[in-house]
Amino acid sequence: MNTKTLSALAVVAVIALGAAIWINSANAPVSEESAKDKLLLPSLRDDLNKVDAFALSGAGGKALVTLKRSGEGWQVAERSGYPADIGKLREFLYRLADAKVLDTKTASPKRYAELGVEDPIDPKAQSVLVTLGGLQGLPKLIVGLYNGQGGGGTFVRREGEAQSLLASGTLLAEKDPAAWINKDLIDIDAAKIKQVTLTGADGKTLRVYKEQPTDANFRIADLPKGREPASDFVANGMGSGLSNLRADDVAAAKDASVPEKPYKARYLGFDGSVVDVIAWETDGKARVQLAASNDAAQLDAGIAAAQASDKAAYETAVAAAKLKAVEAKGDDAAIAKAEADVAKPASLVDAVKDRTERIAAANKAAEDLNRKLQGWTYTVPQYAFSNFHKNIDELLKPLETKQAAGANGAKSAPPILPTPAATPAIKR
Repeated sequence: MNTKTLSALAVVAVIALGAAIWINSANAPVSEESAKDKLLLPSLRDDLNKVDAFALSGAGGKALVTLKRSGEGWQVAERSGYPADIGKLREFLYRLADAKVLDTKTASPKRYAELGVEDPIDPKAQSVLVTLGGLQGLPKLIVGLYNGQGGGGTFVRREGEAQSLLASGTLLAEKDPAAWINKDLIDIDAAKIKQVTLTGADGKTLRVYKEQPTDANFRIADLPKGREPASDFVANGMGSGLSNLRADDVAAAKDASVPEKPYKARYLGFDGSVVDVIAWETDGKARVQLAASNDAAQLDAGIAAAQASDKAAYETAVAAAKLKAVEAKGDDAAIAKAEADVAKPASLVDAVKDRTERIAAANKAAEDLNRKLQGWTYTVPQYAFSNFHKNIDELLKPLETKQAAGANGAKSAPPILPTPAATPAIKR
C-alpha cells in the first residue's frame, strides 16, 4: 500500500471519527448541570417580533393549526384566513420564550412515549410539533405531556436532539383551529338599542322598543288584546342580543349556506345604526350571519338629539363660568371673557358641517363592521342563538283556561239544603 493510499484512508478515518463524535454528542444525555435553569429556546425572547408563522402538527405529521402573518395581521389558514386571536398567540409565544429547563429526562427513543415526546411523524404519536417561521436557527419543538403529577412543567424535546427535557410552564397548545380565531364579533350595550324586531321562520314578528334612551324597560309592541307582559322587564333581555356576542367557530359564508326559512333579527340603535342577523341551526349548532347599515330617519333623529345635548351642555358650562366670574366680583368684561373661554362644540360652530361629519362617521362605522363580519358564517353559543328566535307568548302571562277561571273567579252557587222532615203537630 503506497503513501498516497494511506493518506487517503487516514483522511476518511478522521472524517468518520468526527461524524461519530458529532452523532454521539447529539444523542448523548445533556448533563443536568449544563441544562438546568437555562432558557429552552434562548434566541426566541429577543426575536418574538420576527415570528411570521406559527404551526402545530400532530401524529403522522398531520397539520393541525397554521397561523400566518400578512399585511392585514394574523390569519388562521384552516378557517379560510379568518383573523386570529393575537392575544392568545402572543401569550403562548411568551410562554415559549420564558420557558426554562427544569430537568433532563430520557434520551432513549424507546422511552419517549412515556413522556409523549415521540417523533410526530409516528402515526400513534402523542406529541405536537411546534414550528415558528421567520427565525433563523430556532429548532422546532416537540411538545409532550404535562407533568401534572410531578410539580408542573411540560415534557419537551428539541427536534434533532435525543435528550428530552422538563420545561417550566404549560406549553401545551390547543389543537383545534377554532380555538385560535378572534372570537369577538360585536358588542352593543342594550342601553343603546331603540328597537328589536324578530321574524320567525313562519314569518311572524315580535317587536320590542323604547321611546327614549332613559326608559328603564323595553315595551312589547302590538300586544294582543286581553294579554299582559309577564313582568315590566320581561322584554329587556331582547335588547342584549348583541352585547358581547362571541363566536365559537367560523366558516366562509359560501361554505355554510342559509336555509330557505331562517330566523331574522334587526337591532336599531338610538343613533340610527342597524345590525341585521340571520340565524339558523345545522347539525345541532347555531349559525349566524351579520350585516350592518344605518337607518336614515333614525340617524337624523340621533344627530338632532346629540346636537341638542351639546347645546344644553354648552349653555350649562357658560352659566357656570359666568356665575364664577360674578362671584369673584368681576366686571362686565370679566364675565364676557369667562363666557368666551368656554369652548363651543362643533355642532354650535357649524351645525350643517357637524351633521355631515356625523353621517360620514356613521357610514364609515357600518362599512368597517361589514368589512369584519360579512362573508362569514359564525357558530355561536346556544344562549346567544336563543335571543334571535323568541315568540311573543314567551313574554306574556299565560292565558287562563275556562276551568281555571271557574276555579279562581266564578261565584260559587249556594249550597242545596236537604228538605226538612215534616214536624208533627203539637197537641194542645
